[in-house]
Amino acid sequence: MASNRHLGRIVALQTLYEYDFRISSTDQSVELDEILKRNISRYKETIDDKKFINDLVHGTEDNSKKLDGVIGPIAPEWPVDQIARIDKIVLRIALYELLIDDDVPPKVVINEAVELAKAFGGDNSSKFINGVLGTAYKQKLEGKKPRKSAAKKKSSTKKKTAPKKVKKKTTKKAKK
Repeated sequence: MASNRHLGRIVALQTLYEYDFRISSTDQSVELDEILKRNISRYKETIDDKKFINDLVHGTEDNSKKLDGVIGPIAPEWPVDQIARIDKIVLRIALYELLIDDDVPPKVVINEAVELAKAFGGDNSSKFINGVLGTAYKQKLEGKKPRKSAAKKKSSTKKKTAPKKVKKKTTKKAKK
């Protein structure tokens, strides 16, 4: 089933890539469901979980503005509109799974995204994707951790004493 989901992510990536490209080319006839249906039909013998792909494509596209808003602060050197299209879509898919859908373990999401970047992106895409998703995951974890208040922190801190240094006895041999 895992490889089936990997193929599903590839189909989702291809679908969203074509859709994004045609939208940016001001193609008035573009329909996401039409592209999705065509791409799924190419792999109809291999893909079992069509619902997974459908949910992934529509969830990613429906939340694309929100996901781009997450990417911006994490990768400030790269404005979203300057990120390579394939990298941007891989990031959107992974961030959707990581932050919104939350059905797949985070390490799996990040690993899948890195593999997609290696297969379809540029030379440094996988490192870029890994860095952005690692930061997003870290921020997600930090958002869940309760912070200790300063007063509570002070009262729980005990004065630590440094261990005493032990001197080694050295013997000097007399020269003859």
